[in-house]
Amino acid sequence: MTSSVDSKHTELNGELSSCPYKKYKMDNNRVTVVLGAQWGDEGKGKVVDLLALNSDVVCRCQGGNNAGHTVVVNGKEFDFHLLPSGIINQKCTSVIGNGVVIHLPGLFEELKKNELKGMEGWKDRLIISDRAHLVFDVHQQVDGLQEAEKGKNSLGTTKKGIGPTYSSKASRNGIRIGDLLGDFSIFEEKFRTLTDNYKRMFPSLEVDVDSELVRYRKYAEQIRPLVRDTVSYLHKEIRNGKKVLVEGANAAMLDIDFGTYPYVTSSNCSIGGVCTGLGLPPSVIGDVLGVVKAYTTRVGDGPFPTELHDETGQLLQSRGHEVGVTTRRVRRCGWLDLVVVRYTALVNGYTSLCLTKLDILDTLKEIKIGVAYKSNGKKIDYFPSSMAELSKVEVEYVTVPGWACSIEDVRKMDKLPEQARNYVKVIEDYLQIPVKYIGVGQGRESIINAD
Repeated sequence: MTSSVDSKHTELNGELSSCPYKKYKMDNNRVTVVLGAQWGDEGKGKVVDLLALNSDVVCRCQGGNNAGHTVVVNGKEFDFHLLPSGIINQKCTSVIGNGVVIHLPGLFEELKKNELKGMEGWKDRLIISDRAHLVFDVHQQVDGLQEAEKGKNSLGTTKKGIGPTYSSKASRNGIRIGDLLGDFSIFEEKFRTLTDNYKRMFPSLEVDVDSELVRYRKYAEQIRPLVRDTVSYLHKEIRNGKKVLVEGANAAMLDIDFGTYPYVTSSNCSIGGVCTGLGLPPSVIGDVLGVVKAYTTRVGDGPFPTELHDETGQLLQSRGHEVGVTTRRVRRCGWLDLVVVRYTALVNGYTSLCLTKLDILDTLKEIKIGVAYKSNGKKIDYFPSSMAELSKVEVEYVTVPGWACSIEDVRKMDKLPEQARNYVKVIEDYLQIPVKYIGVGQGRESIINAD
């Protein structure tokens, strides 16, 4: 005899059999994530552009137009700041998720510039979350004022208003895309309140509120056809077997929690930002690809243990064209720091790596790789959270021979010089993570599949 409890269990099991999350667990490699493993500028855009060729949906999950991704397709260079790099692929839908903060004037300018370069059909392939927060010009003004107030202790932000916008979000007086598309009188009230708050904080701040409201009424109609609930959209696509690719902006060492705080951005650029910035459960994430530059760079202030202040550093900067896509600031350059990459691997759980810009090392006779830190003369097995400690660590290096020849035209792993293959092996052995792709040039065709 079946009890009423057993009956309920049978009924519940029947419901679970049709539950979409059961399918997620059975077939959980639908979402691939690409994350920067250092301080940014690793070349994620090129990697995403390549992987997007075999993806159905490509997403941005956090950050704003403080990010800069360069993609070269058929000799044309496209620069993306808010748009997912995969938008070049006309068979792929691009999603800007709820975790992204959006400066609409910047977005429309970016769309126009790339459209003039040949980016076609984006209106039918771009979806923007109604939950994404808006970056206003007043946020950008405040960003600059806050940096000026810090004086010599400034953080070197991009002054794109990212920090103030995330602060508004956390303070719960932020304004979302959905607010703009709803009752405009409510949007107006929220905008006036936001600007009044900033004016009290910064009396010198000047904002033409009425002019901004006129401008945003127009933006509302321009953006409306692109906006929808991206959470339900992505879950539906995953249930239907579509392949989703997620592009992290910035990089792990700029993560608000795990990066070199306070010299970081204002969002989670690590794996957690994928879940909160798109509304996806961890169970749907399959491969996590960490993008590692063959040396290390960073823009702005903050400790940089392997930084080079000599001719080698200048060579890396010159050969690598190390100038920020967003800020046009010259990037600081140094040896590859595997202590950094090991730490970000702990946080992000990389299943494989893409090593970019290996060709920039072509002319070096010897190459150093940072493999350990010493603090107060003792080797440490953690990454310091204190910037005072990090700025004083001694780096232990291993030195490997260079290959002293051009590898730009190499397309197969076995055609790389032995010394270059050894450099890759040192990285794999130290991190215990396979290097799946190797970048040896600018275009998507300049990537070696190392599998």
